[in-house]
Amino acid sequence: MSAPPLFPLFTQLAGRAVLVVGGGAVARRKVLALLPTQARIRLGATEVEPELAELARAGRIELIRGAFTPAWLDGAWLVIAATDDPQVNRAVAAAAEARRVWANVVDDAELSSVHLPARVERGPVQIAISSGGGAPMLARHLREQLESRFDESLGALADLLSQARERIRTRLPELAARRRFFDRVLQGPIPALLRQGDTAKARREFIAALEQPQLPPSGSVALVGAGPGDPGLLTLRALRVLNEADVVLHDRLVSAEVLALARRDAEFIEVGKQVGGDHHATQERIHRLLVEHARLGKRVVRLKGGDPFVFGRGGEELEALRAHSIDFEVVPGITAAIACGAYAGIPLTHRDHAQSVRFITAHTRDDDACDWAALAQEKQTLAFYMGVAGLERIRDRLLAHGRAASTPFALIENGTRPEQRVVLGTLADLPETARFYCVGAPALLVIGEVAALAASLHWFGSEPLTAAGAGCSPLANLAQAA
Repeated sequence: MSAPPLFPLFTQLAGRAVLVVGGGAVARRKVLALLPTQARIRLGATEVEPELAELARAGRIELIRGAFTPAWLDGAWLVIAATDDPQVNRAVAAAAEARRVWANVVDDAELSSVHLPARVERGPVQIAISSGGGAPMLARHLREQLESRFDESLGALADLLSQARERIRTRLPELAARRRFFDRVLQGPIPALLRQGDTAKARREFIAALEQPQLPPSGSVALVGAGPGDPGLLTLRALRVLNEADVVLHDRLVSAEVLALARRDAEFIEVGKQVGGDHHATQERIHRLLVEHARLGKRVVRLKGGDPFVFGRGGEELEALRAHSIDFEVVPGITAAIACGAYAGIPLTHRDHAQSVRFITAHTRDDDACDWAALAQEKQTLAFYMGVAGLERIRDRLLAHGRAASTPFALIENGTRPEQRVVLGTLADLPETARFYCVGAPALLVIGEVAALAASLHWFGSEPLTAAGAGCSPLANLAQAA
């Protein structure tokens, strides 16, 4: 069982007592990091490095010489155990726990009740990175990457905004108006002027922006494709609009990892359709919510799994917005067939096997809407969305129209997610194989010669499952997956 996640905090230590136990190089690094916080630093050790001794002589730290005793913790808010003696470090941690004092034990995550992150500092702006104590070199690597990404002008920008904080709140008392103002400032010329060192002009631009008349908010809707689950597949534009959203209307199957990328204080409304529910009534509710929130001047994100224009009813939602004169934009997403096929190692087209690909929904208003004779032709790939409940019908119709019983298929369950499973077989045994492995939604069905390539080209998650049998067999499922 993995350790629970840490809760990140930035602590105000000015004037508060902090104890550092140890007198070597590690303790010196911790003391030097603490000095800018204006904490009252108390250092306890039998021997100390010359630089630490000089800090004590200068009155910048208090030095306690001798072996550690719990009394050193009197009045302390934080203690850092930085000795090379594991027994001493354990004694410090135990004494801190008994006194309810936060303790950091260097290089010992289990003994630590608080962790000191790797940091990127740009003036008052700090970016803290923690690996939970288990991979400090990874945290250091990420810090090095961020150090090269953010220049010193970020600190100057933070100072400018901080100095004008009360003026901004007075001028723009409503949160939504302040947010729009900050968006204009951060996307305008001021950051570039600060990077060029022209602080005076940056201040003039800032004051001019603050004094501009604040126009009433204009609501809008962004129709955004979230992909099939992996948050790394979102586009840069999707990330931006999620971070700007006041309201997020999302489908039931949009992953929690994708939702976590939206602005934290946005309003989240689940509008997913349930199996067996009244989809027409649900869709009408979605249209109503989009219009209502946009008319209130809010920036609305309609977040849909996959791509909103591939079996996503995105067109219907845009028609509703257009009918009410609501501004909108569309941010495409990676549709399930493309993403799940790629993560399963299945090229949807292949020079030797398939010259075309068809996207088909298993949920249609008319059961005979599909041209089964055309779908049964060879040298093409069929990608069925939402087809788990209709596998027997798909198999029977294709066989009846001439598709070979030996045609390979792949069922991709939870595609692109950590729990992805891929089940392989032939068309003749499609529903039986799905039942044997208890395949459930969300799952994508790929039929065609390319499906067999998953056996050799898979690269993500566990190996494909290939055995078939009768009835649902979780034990066989687990044995095969192992």
